[in-house]
This record gives sequence, structure tokens and C-alpha cells, in this order.
Amino acid sequence: MTLISDHVEADMRGRIVLVAEKLFREIGYQKTTVADIAKVLRMSPANVYRFFDSKKSIISAVAQRLMGEVEEAAGAIAENPQPAAARLRELLTSIHEMNAERYVGDAKLHEMVAIAMEESWDVCTAHMERITVTIGGVIADGAAKGEFQAPDVELAAMCACTAMMRFFHPQMIAQCATKPGPTLDQMIDFVLAGLAPRG
Repeated sequence: MTLISDHVEADMRGRIVLVAEKLFREIGYQKTTVADIAKVLRMSPANVYRFFDSKKSIISAVAQRLMGEVEEAAGAIAENPQPAAARLRELLTSIHEMNAERYVGDAKLHEMVAIAMEESWDVCTAHMERITVTIGGVIADGAAKGEFQAPDVELAAMCACTAMMRFFHPQMIAQCATKPGPTLDQMIDFVLAGLAPRG
């Protein structure tokens, strides 16, 4: 009985998140109410509150879903059998492209992400930690095969993420799009040069 109710609850939570994301994209996070979400789902707002205790927890779940897709794509690239440098380039490029596509081209979703970063910082922090671990896995693999020199893999992964922040962080991608600075490929070249074996 518990398994069935757990499955139903997960399914219902998933449906609420998808509808909320659709409405956030269409009318914006600020204008979307829990009543709007409930109306699309043909249920009462009280029923939505059975699954999420607040609008803030819905936004956290939407942000988590969007970030989860990026994490999944990053994980798949990290598992590729190609050389570590090629994987790292593809990984860093994909994270940038997915974030730019999701949050920058879509002003209403960008507003939601900005609020998520202010109000649901834990979701964003956990996401960056998972991305850093994925990048660290590729660096560790490259170091083990002699492709990279990284005596402290964890530090190298954190440095790579920090170097890429202009291309990873949704707000920075938007703010820096028209400002002078290195291109995505130039920044990745810089990160890879820092990992290259000496001599």
C-alpha cells in the first residue's frame, strides 16, 4: 500500500512541477499563483499544498528539475570512453549551452532562476557541488592516464568551475554576453592548459 501511495505522490509532485514550469515560462514566476497551477491540474489549491507546502518549495522543485537535466547530461558525457581532455571540453561546453538555452533566452525563466538563487540557495549549492564532482571525475581519470597533472583533483575541479563561472552561472551568462572577455573556447583552452602535464 505504501509503495502505491509513494508512486502516486511522486507522480503528482512531478505533474505539479511540470505545470508550474510551463506557467513560469508563459506568464512569469511572480504572476503565477498556486491557484493557477491548481486550475490547470483541475484540482483545488489545498490539494496542491498537500504535495508542496509553499510556492517557494514548488520553485525549488522546478529549479531542481532543470538543474537535474544538466547534471544528467554532464554525467553521460563524463562516462564517454574518449580522452579526458575531449570529455572535459564537451562537458564544459554543454553545461554552458544548456544553461544559456534554458535561462538566458527565456526572460521569464531567467527571473525564476534569479529568485531561486536568492531564495533556494541550497538547491543551487547542491547542483554546483554535483557538477564539480562530475568534472573532478573526468580530471581524476585524465590524471590517472597521464593526460592531466592534478595532484589535488578536488582543488583542480573547484578551480575549473570557478574559471568557468562566467559561462555557467545563469545571471553571469546574461550579464556578460555583450561584455568584452574570453570566448567559451578560449576559457576552456585556459583550463585545459592549466591541467596539462608539465614538461
